[in-house]
Amino acid sequence: MSWKIIAHAPRDVVQAALVAHEDVWDWDPEIVIAGSEIAEDKPLEWKLEAWLPRKPTRADKAAVTGLFAFGAPALEVEKLPDTDWLVVSQNLTQPIRAGRFHVHTPDFPPAEQDGVRDLLIPASQAFGTGQHETTAGCLEMLSLMKREGAVVRNIADIGTGTGLLAFAAMDMWPRALALASDIDAVCTQVVEHNAQANGFAMGGGAGQLVMTVAAGCDSPLIQARAPYDLVIANILAGPLIELSGDFAKICAPGGHLVLAGLLTTQEQAVRRAAFRAGFRLARRAVNGDWSILWLRRRSAR
Repeated sequence: MSWKIIAHAPRDVVQAALVAHEDVWDWDPEIVIAGSEIAEDKPLEWKLEAWLPRKPTRADKAAVTGLFAFGAPALEVEKLPDTDWLVVSQNLTQPIRAGRFHVHTPDFPPAEQDGVRDLLIPASQAFGTGQHETTAGCLEMLSLMKREGAVVRNIADIGTGTGLLAFAAMDMWPRALALASDIDAVCTQVVEHNAQANGFAMGGGAGQLVMTVAAGCDSPLIQARAPYDLVIANILAGPLIELSGDFAKICAPGGHLVLAGLLTTQEQAVRRAAFRAGFRLARRAVNGDWSILWLRRRSAR
């Protein structure tokens, strides 16, 4: 018999709870937790789920509630059909193979194949359904860019989340400068933890990653390190449209811009905004209901 505790909250609140979980030294190992978006079209609305092999006790609920620092959301308790609760939780974070990358949680072994780069992302930072498809699509697109000879010396990953796409770009262009940013301050600790787990150095030099908290491109550090040969933004269609002019300001002439987080139905609007900002389409891909765009900034005449 297995049970599940569910808490609904905004993305940044759930992510903060997941980070807090990592610091609880006496956490009951029988309680497995993960966070994800509630639906593909609602990437900012998340849920925290905790699986237990027993009916939750008052102490179990208190443990989950205690992860939320500023007012815990209401908890829902659900009895699950008889099944292997650990398998259920692991199935939400199955490894993905995209381009030259194999992304997995600690519950799964690395691929350890020639030409394949393993990237470890903890289950508590699992992609939501839509985020999973857009992230995988970006990994495919970055791999294509590398195969086609793109030269990158300076990288910016705007809205980095777990840092995964920044790590992928650093793996393919290991001597490049790299910057990652996110509007959520909690992502700083997440990115630093994942960088260490995957062997990437934090810092401001070549082959190192510097992290900053910023809304869009509104950061002195982002602007000071511009222009970038490669800008990655896996966020949402609305912000992609609003930020198109800012992307042009920080992207070098002839530089690359990879956009994701947009539904195929939103693609034309995003492309029009990018075109007006001075970008042209190099390639596009579709993964499920989501579009991934590779654009180039037109060189100054």
